[in-house]
Amino acid sequence: EEVYDDDWLERKMEDETMRTVVKFYGAITFLAFLSRSRYTAICFICKAVQLSLQNGACVYTPLSLLQLMGFAMEDKHAANLYHIAKNALSLLERFDVGGDQISGVFMNFYGRIAWHYEPFQVCGDNLRRGFESGLSSGSNLGFHCAFHVIKTAIISGEKLDSLLKEIDYYLHLLKTYKSELMKNALLISRETVSALIDKGEATSIEAKVFNNSSQEPVFFHQAYRAFWSGYTVRCHHYFEKCSQLSGQYVQFNPFVLKFYHGLNSLDVLKKKKSHTTRYKEVVRDAISAMKDAAA
Repeated sequence: EEVYDDDWLERKMEDETMRTVVKFYGAITFLAFLSRSRYTAICFICKAVQLSLQNGACVYTPLSLLQLMGFAMEDKHAANLYHIAKNALSLLERFDVGGDQISGVFMNFYGRIAWHYEPFQVCGDNLRRGFESGLSSGSNLGFHCAFHVIKTAIISGEKLDSLLKEIDYYLHLLKTYKSELMKNALLISRETVSALIDKGEATSIEAKVFNNSSQEPVFFHQAYRAFWSGYTVRCHHYFEKCSQLSGQYVQFNPFVLKFYHGLNSLDVLKKKKSHTTRYKEVVRDAISAMKDAAA
């Protein structure tokens, strides 16, 4: 195996063809990620990072590194990967990075990595910057930033009325640009916000969520709605489904899932319902995860 020193960061990739290849690999990675071809995406992004290691950094290196860190993010290695991702973000200062690159970098760092360690509000503010950069440059990645904005806003407890208006703003832009990108995810989020405001009685809209959407956000939102509505058994059911999908296509921070699952299980135990063994296991797992997160 080849071992690379830090000096590759000081070198600049001079070959324009090589830079184009790195850009191409990054685009293929993103498309594979959207189609949930995880191993194909990892294969191409590893090739992109290897080219930078061998030939020096270029304008596409920060995004390539962040894409790789996003795929590699695991609880036991999260601290080291976050440190690498922060260094990748600092590389932006060396290059003249366009708006499409900014939206991609911010989406990967603040939407997939940073929120393990940085406040949700900070991540949300920077994801909004990524959305604006994508919108001004005509990059579709801006709408991916919008999805992560709403995801972090819901979990961090932003004011629901304002959040509903922001989701409607994003949906309006999607309609204006005749794009279906992230529409499903935004509609699912809107259903949750509407349900929490007034159970959808006055704030719901007629919009169809396509059945081919990823299962994880559907399960998470069902569990989240049930948690705040007091339906503990239903909440437990959907969080169990989320945990079964862990590692396949995880959009939500596992600490967040375990936190809410643990709180819900505590509520079940307080009410002394039957079949409490599994709920006790969930609570112990949640406490252990929170201790690791705080360490």
